[in-house]
Amino acid sequence: MQFEVWAPLTGRVALRLDDAAYAMERDPDRDGWWVVRAPAADGSRYGFVLDGGDTADAGAGAAPVPAATVLPDPRGRRLPDGPDGLSAVVDFEALPPTGPPSRIPLQDAVLYELHIGTFTPEGTFDAAAARLGHLGALGVTHVELMPVCSFPGRHGWGYDGVAPWSVHEPYGGPVGLARFTAAAHAAGLGVVLDVVHNHLGPSGNHLPAFGPYFTDTHHTPWGAAVNLDAPGSDEVRAYLLGSALAWLRDYGIDGLRLDAVHALADDRALTFLEELASAVDALAAETGRPLFLIAESDQCDPRLTTVREAGGTGLHAQWNDDFHHALHCVLTGESQAYYADFAAAPIGALAKTMTRAFFHDGTWSSFRGRTHGRPVDRRRTPAHRFVGYTQTHDQVGNRALGDRPAASLSPGLLACAAAVALTGPFVPMLFMGEEWGAGTPWQYFTDHPDPELAEAVRAGRRREFAAHGWKAEEIPDPQDPATRDRSVLDWAEPGQAPHARLLDWYRTLVALRRTHPDLRDPDLAAVRVAYDEERRWLTYRRGDVRVVVNFGSEPATIALGRNGVRVLAAWEPAEHPGPDGRVRVPAESALVLAP
Repeated sequence: MQFEVWAPLTGRVALRLDDAAYAMERDPDRDGWWVVRAPAADGSRYGFVLDGGDTADAGAGAAPVPAATVLPDPRGRRLPDGPDGLSAVVDFEALPPTGPPSRIPLQDAVLYELHIGTFTPEGTFDAAAARLGHLGALGVTHVELMPVCSFPGRHGWGYDGVAPWSVHEPYGGPVGLARFTAAAHAAGLGVVLDVVHNHLGPSGNHLPAFGPYFTDTHHTPWGAAVNLDAPGSDEVRAYLLGSALAWLRDYGIDGLRLDAVHALADDRALTFLEELASAVDALAAETGRPLFLIAESDQCDPRLTTVREAGGTGLHAQWNDDFHHALHCVLTGESQAYYADFAAAPIGALAKTMTRAFFHDGTWSSFRGRTHGRPVDRRRTPAHRFVGYTQTHDQVGNRALGDRPAASLSPGLLACAAAVALTGPFVPMLFMGEEWGAGTPWQYFTDHPDPELAEAVRAGRRREFAAHGWKAEEIPDPQDPATRDRSVLDWAEPGQAPHARLLDWYRTLVALRRTHPDLRDPDLAAVRVAYDEERRWLTYRRGDVRVVVNFGSEPATIALGRNGVRVLAAWEPAEHPGPDGRVRVPAESALVLAP
């Protein structure tokens, strides 16, 4: 088979394959590329020695190469011994077939964010696949996996990945991911994968040894920026684009979630995101699959998901943190950090997001000390360009204790939040365990083998929250295995009170979204909202479906302006609207009504 690597700054490159070494030659057709053919099979271990190392005189024979001088393949698909070990050849024709892909378009999707390492005690693809029946019964359409590319250690969130083409071995490696995708597709579920292009982890990152993968032209919170626009950036962009397409093509993944795209430093006229969106659209057309890209961005910029023909980037959807922040303030009354912008009139803020997507659409942000955002053109922007949620890994895990809303909110308020997210205008997304009000936290945990890095992360976490009044001993140690263990879902809870009742409510709401097309209507301008900030109620109309939510601690009587409706779902028993069109809603409860 042919081995190749981009290493433009090196004078000599050798392939180390099992116990043999092979001198590589420059590719005459591709600047900076080195190639060699050598016999290999599935599982063969290999790596590259740069600038000759101890292989200066190696020809095509079997000269031994000291392992310490060998670096893994930047495009390696498997790292059996972690990021500092050798790569392994993967025969993709031998992987389990991933089955028929999902045909459910994003407009009709209900996403479910899942972390392989804590979804089950085992923390593997196979163990997660064994729980897919729960998701099928819940009614979600797509599983959104947090990052699964290789990172140092066994347990971590995955955002410190260092090998964007590989699959984390402790999860099950390439075979495990292929089996998981096949199981999901067999259960009627699509698979979305979270990928990180804005940085690589601080440990186990060998890319700088090969070429200008990073640049000092821009600086980011993680140091030098990924090189998307400086000299050599054509190959770096091709490297990232190729890895993204590989997940979709080789593993049958149905969509990608792009982490923090606002942190991509890219001054080129044709941005990397546009290039990626165009390539994914071309792959979708080629394969006949409804592939999609979902961005995380804090810029409140609708141009991100505007079609390229109209001057936009052409991504298919973006997370809507404004919706989350407004809803969170309604539920909790919190006003720290970025919640300050929403806390003064949170129900009004929530109402604005449900009709205009962004709260910050050119408005003043006290948190940023400036105006922020850009208005959404509701005539041209469908609601499914935005993903709405009550929880995410960030919004839970970046809290000091990783406490979920269920730790402090009543079941009724959790039910209200679910009603708004699942019957609102945006593509809904759940965070694993949310559907039963999981009693387990989801905390920040790491497993860095480097003791200095481990201590830096531990100290940094404590220093961050000390500024907000927390004592060091109160902050869970990210490196303590117990921190990860506390974050594992307790699968006994869904069958116990009060969790079972909330789970049934989620199932009911998801089913309503599937059976009532009005709840999937993409017309943002058609959403009609009324609310009372003081009495803490909100009602909105989606076609013929009316949703009434009382966040208050007292019953509320609300005039709907019509009668003759029936109750489709109610968290607490409620009377049908009377002849005057008024409905009495119990405290901390929600109703879904239709003719």
